[in-house]
Amino acid sequence: MNAGLDFRVERWTLASRSAVAGVVAIALALIAGPFVLGPGAMDRLTILFVYVILAAMWNALAGYAGLVSVGQQVFLGLGAYFTIRLADWGLNPFVSMVAAAAIVGIIAVPLSFPMLRLKNGEFAIGMWVLAELAHLLVNLDQLVKGETGTSLISLNAFDAPLRRATIYWLALAAMVALLGALFVLLRSRVGAAIQAIRDNEEAAASVGVRVLTTKRMIFVFAAFGAAMAGALWLATALTFQPKAYFSVNWTAYMIFMVLVGGIGTFEGAILGAVLFFLIETWFGAAGVWYLIGLGATALLFALVLPKGIWGAIESRTGLRLLPVGYRLDIRSLLTKKNGTT
Repeated sequence: MNAGLDFRVERWTLASRSAVAGVVAIALALIAGPFVLGPGAMDRLTILFVYVILAAMWNALAGYAGLVSVGQQVFLGLGAYFTIRLADWGLNPFVSMVAAAAIVGIIAVPLSFPMLRLKNGEFAIGMWVLAELAHLLVNLDQLVKGETGTSLISLNAFDAPLRRATIYWLALAAMVALLGALFVLLRSRVGAAIQAIRDNEEAAASVGVRVLTTKRMIFVFAAFGAAMAGALWLATALTFQPKAYFSVNWTAYMIFMVLVGGIGTFEGAILGAVLFFLIETWFGAAGVWYLIGLGATALLFALVLPKGIWGAIESRTGLRLLPVGYRLDIRSLLTKKNGTT
């Protein structure tokens, strides 16, 4: 409490501390997955981890930095492609997955120079064009054989239970590491600068924020995360067909998860990924009607709950489980006022 004042600026609350402790406990419990779960359950959880990564990365880019992209599939596809290429050169396939994500992160640095000079819709469409260009270039690689594709054959050298467990643990570690890094980043001065740029780029620049450098940092981070997700998806599917990995459907899924869960909220991206995972599990076999249902649901949320599920909960209750910013607590002021009225 500030001396002589009737308000308090806070970040951590009892609920948020409990939530973080709960998240850590869940992550630790998930480590035991390969010892207690069947093959099917492990594969599905691995897919869930990939969805959480994709949702968190797109939310970081669009929800916090204001960079709405419809071409994030470029990084997902390149992550899978470089995994195939590195493994073909003899590198351990699991090492190839991490190395591929790192390569894509490095490639994202020069790509950011032209892309980040585009604004709003230009940036969104520019990213889609970039994804299509990368798709065409990957098709030229004789290893890929055009749209015929290829497979991560080197994974077959590992015993199936060991391979499945290793992919599961790698996906879990990647999800925890990326979410943890993003959480720390958004709570830092860089995170405050990112959100200031989203709210008003000119105003942020006027107070000394290095706009392009800050945007480049989140652009590269999101590219690395999406590439890691692509490599993990390849490990579960084994086959690589460019049209599947460079499909705009991937970004559509990311947008759905973030819009439904709550754009610009850390918890919302995770919640949206879980909801999307459940919807896909229950209705994915419906084919085209499943896609129509996703589109209709996203439209409904955009009209009725523009802040998403978690955004609506936070607005009405003030509940924040994983806070990345500060808030002004005026409850003590209201209590005092009501008590003296």
